Amino acid sequence: MEILEERIRKDGVVKEGNVLKVDSFLNHQMDVQLFHEMGLEWKELFKDKPINKILTIEASGIGIACVVAECFNVPVVFAKKAASINLDGEMYTSKVESFTKKRVFDIIVSKKFLSPDDHILIIDDFLANGCAVMGLIDLINAAGATVEGVGIAIEKGFQQGGRMIREKGIQLESLAIVEGMNAETGEIVFRH
Repeated sequence: MEILEERIRKDGVVKEGNVLKVDSFLNHQMDVQLFHEMGLEWKELFKDKPINKILTIEASGIGIACVVAECFNVPVVFAKKAASINLDGEMYTSKVESFTKKRVFDIIVSKKFLSPDDHILIIDDFLANGCAVMGLIDLINAAGATVEGVGIAIEKGFQQGGRMIREKGIQLESLAIVEGMNAETGEIVFRH
């Protein structure tokens, strides 16, 4: 998606350790108009799927998922990374390792929000090693629901996550795929 790639080139910052910082428009301060354009793109890419729910993981995916859900006219469910006193009833759980936080989280979704009748589109901001998406797929499978696809804003094409998901036969639509980054020069190379 040209508009997203241009924004990454303009405002993205490459840091050591294959970190792409896009907090000025994607995952700290959010450009909602950009999210709307992304949502319309995913709506077109998944137009033949009977999607009735969007699933993401807290926290960075929530803003994007909400705008996408508006484009699809469906609700958003987000997996929580910590139990709280607000959660009651039975839960689906999975373990997820965070690339940026370098730790493992239990992710949790109440069983009342996922059912075998659900046709789910997973939405997230980044795809690196694929741990978050695989954890969300585990939750969907535990609920007996259907994974209709995965929409990712920025995929790190040089890491294994995209390959793992595609090898499962799941439709993965990443709007920008970064093939390489150089922290010294700030150069970002995209796959087309």
